[in-house]
Amino acid sequence: MNKIAITFGDPNGISPEITIKALNFLDLPSDKVVLITNHNILDFYKENFDLYLEKDYPIIEIPYNKDDIKFGIETEQAGEFAFKCLVQACNLAVNQEIDAIVTAPVSKNAMKMAGHNYSGQTEVIEQYIANSNQSAEMLFVCDNFSLLLLTRHIALKDVPPKIKKDLIINKIEKLNKSLKLQIGIKNPKLAICALNPHAGENGMFGDEEINEIIPAVKELQTKGINIEGPFPSDALFTHCMTGECDYNCYIAMYHDQGLIPIKMLARDNCVNTTIGLDVLRTSPAHGTAFDIAGKNIANANSMINAIELALK
Repeated sequence: MNKIAITFGDPNGISPEITIKALNFLDLPSDKVVLITNHNILDFYKENFDLYLEKDYPIIEIPYNKDDIKFGIETEQAGEFAFKCLVQACNLAVNQEIDAIVTAPVSKNAMKMAGHNYSGQTEVIEQYIANSNQSAEMLFVCDNFSLLLLTRHIALKDVPPKIKKDLIINKIEKLNKSLKLQIGIKNPKLAICALNPHAGENGMFGDEEINEIIPAVKELQTKGINIEGPFPSDALFTHCMTGECDYNCYIAMYHDQGLIPIKMLARDNCVNTTIGLDVLRTSPAHGTAFDIAGKNIANANSMINAIELALK
C-alpha cells in the first residue's frame, strides 16, 4: 500500500465533510495517510455536526480560522487555503514523501479571488510537479468505464483549432502508457470520439476527422496501440448503458462531450485522475456542491473511490 496525501479542498463546500466521511468508512492505516488541512476545520465539524475523524492521522497544518467558514460562499480566504493545501501536497510529491495525491473539490473562482488564476487543480499540479518533458492529462475512471479529455477547461469555440494530429498522438500515447503502468491494463482497447456530428459525414459537417483525427488514429495503430474510431459520440456511449463497455477507455474531444455521459452513468462512483506525471492524483468527479454545504448530507462515494484508487 502506498502513502498518500489528502487535501481538504474548499472549507465552504462539502470537501471537509466528504473527506472525513470517506476516511471513517475506509479506516486506513494511519501511517499510509497524511492530511493537509487545519484543526480548526476539524473541530468545527465535530462541534457542529458531531462529525469527526475516528482515527488519528498525521496532519500538516495550513492556516485557517473558524470564523472564515462560510458555507456556500466563495471567498478569498477559502481559495487561498485550498491553493496552499494543493501546493503543499505537490511539495510532498516532489520530495518523494508520498506516492499519490487525493484532492477534495475546490472553487476555481475562490482561488482566482485569492490571486491564483488556474483553470483547475490539474493545472496547478502540472505546474508544481511536471518535469520539462511532462504534461498532465485528465482521465476519469469508474469501474470499467474510463474517459480521457483531449481538451479540458477551454471555451467550446476554441476546441476545433486545438484538434491536431500531433496533439492526438501525443496524448493517446501517454494515455496508453498510463493505463498500462498506473491502472494495470495490459493491452488497453481505446475508442476515440469524432468532433463533428456523424463524424463529419465525409466532410459535410466539418473536416477535422478527415484531416486530423483519422490520420492520427492510423499512425497510432501502426505503433501498436489498440485504438478505433473516430465514432459519433451520440452512439458510442450508448454501449455503456448496460454497464458493459466495449472499450477500456474512451477519448473525448472536449469537456462536456465526455463528462455528460460518464456523470450520467456513474456520477457517485466516478474518479477524476491526473495522469502523465510521476505522481498520480485522484479526486471526486464533482465540485464543491455549495448548495448542500453545511447540511451534512453529502455523498462521499466518489471521495471513497478516489482514495482507494490512489492507494492502488
